[in-house]
Amino acid sequence: MASKKESKSYLEEISIRSLGVIESSNIEFKTGLTVLTGETGAGKTMVLTALGLVLGNKSDADLVRSGSERAVITGKFSIPKDLAQEISASGGEVDQDSVVITRTVSSEGKSRVLVGGAVSSVAAVAAFAPALVEIHAQSSSSKLTKPTVARELLDRFAGVELSAYQKHYLQYQQIITRIQELTLQLSQADKEISLLTELADEFTKLSPKSGELLEIENQIGKLGSVEQLNQVLAQSLNLLEDEDISALNLLQQIRKSLDQIKGKDSALDKIIDQFTENLLNLQDIGGDLSSYLANLEADPARFAALQERKAALNSLLKRYGKGSDRDIAYEQLLIDGQGARDKIADLSGGSARITQLQKEADLEFVELKQAALAVSKERQIGGDKLSKLVTNEIKNLSMPNSQFIIEQTMADTDIAKNYTPAGLDEISILFAAHTGASALPLNKVASGGELSRVMLALEVVIAEAEPVGTYIFDEVDAGVGGKAAVEVGRRLAKLAKSAQVIVITHLAQVAVWADNHLVVKKSENGSVTQSDVIEMSAEARKVEIARMLSGQEDSQTAQEHATELLAIVRNS
Repeated sequence: MASKKESKSYLEEISIRSLGVIESSNIEFKTGLTVLTGETGAGKTMVLTALGLVLGNKSDADLVRSGSERAVITGKFSIPKDLAQEISASGGEVDQDSVVITRTVSSEGKSRVLVGGAVSSVAAVAAFAPALVEIHAQSSSSKLTKPTVARELLDRFAGVELSAYQKHYLQYQQIITRIQELTLQLSQADKEISLLTELADEFTKLSPKSGELLEIENQIGKLGSVEQLNQVLAQSLNLLEDEDISALNLLQQIRKSLDQIKGKDSALDKIIDQFTENLLNLQDIGGDLSSYLANLEADPARFAALQERKAALNSLLKRYGKGSDRDIAYEQLLIDGQGARDKIADLSGGSARITQLQKEADLEFVELKQAALAVSKERQIGGDKLSKLVTNEIKNLSMPNSQFIIEQTMADTDIAKNYTPAGLDEISILFAAHTGASALPLNKVASGGELSRVMLALEVVIAEAEPVGTYIFDEVDAGVGGKAAVEVGRRLAKLAKSAQVIVITHLAQVAVWADNHLVVKKSENGSVTQSDVIEMSAEARKVEIARMLSGQEDSQTAQEHATELLAIVRNS
């Protein structure tokens, strides 16, 4: 379980300045289940709004606190390495294992985004935000309305492996592409064969090699400068090693002088040793230069042959090379030249070659079809299992007659264009709110509270397979109470074992399950300041839960009920 958590992100803290009723607040979040409670209008939902802005939601000047120039919201997230690399690739800055996102909204409606101090955009943040936080609220549309997302979720849950299918899909597409290209080329076959034959003949005659042109130019440069190389090297060696006056002799004298004071100071000894080592290196270099000079000789015949070879290669490159970068064009020429004979064979074969390729395509299509059917079967089994598990969960969340359905629609297996890189299936998530109701897309039939509870049930079932690190639920307890509310809390606590869960709630039966309990209070002047978001101690928490139960925090009966609820959680 620990390794799962380490591979996910989580929200560490959020800082809010001049947003709605919140004047100034810095809220730290921990792992596990955190609940935010407080009286109506105290600013609980504004915390959710702030987080939405950090994650790339659309800004609105009306959100800026009256009298302020701008609202500033900063969120800090702990992130795994793969997400850190994604954020860095998008231009953001990551500090070790965390990223800080700052969103500024001016009273004129202008918005600015920083990711780790680097200027970014709302679009860039919105691209990686789904890996940070999943928000379930009445105002948010479910990510599962997109068929692609629903399919990916099902595949993760069912452990569907697409690599075998995708191998056949790629091979089939490559053969089909070859057939299409060949069919097009056959319309100009004679001209194409003539050009390819000319290239193949000249290529075979020259047999160019990778990197050869650069090597030839280097050899030409050397052989064309033999006289200058001889002169400069001889002069240099004379200055370095001449018996009468040489650099090495002078340096040897310096070394002997320094040896007289060696041992007087360890710091000086290091300098003397370094001098001696450099002197030995110079002697080695002198030997290398002498050896190079001894082997240096003019070779007019080879020089002429290299010039001729260079001219021939450049001529071939000029006629058949592609692109403005000479080195890249030369290497591409090698590929074109080596493949010319195969292309000639394709073109010369005419319709017979196309027929042969079509037979290969037909055989590959059989393999592709079988692989697609195997994937669809896995999805059917996984979809049935997921439907049953989630439906069982939501029945305990005050929706006893509701049904969660994974709908799988498979395209005709005999039509090649129906195959996609992900198979033949379109996956939809449907919901029926009561017995006899038609199953429709989740976001069209579920109310805000129902949607949050359905998503809670789903997240509990698939938590281990999901990459999301933080879940936020608002109105998950709408329309429930009593035993159902206790079950909502129980499932939130269960989800919190696999990810960070933050819940905005007004129900004590939910709040008692929290690992961390924050209360948002509004001061007398109607604002929320730094001191008005409080982490509850055990005793203070009991008082807050009593207030949530009865509206009166000093009620003895409510406090006894709060103690009873907390005991239920401890004993669960």
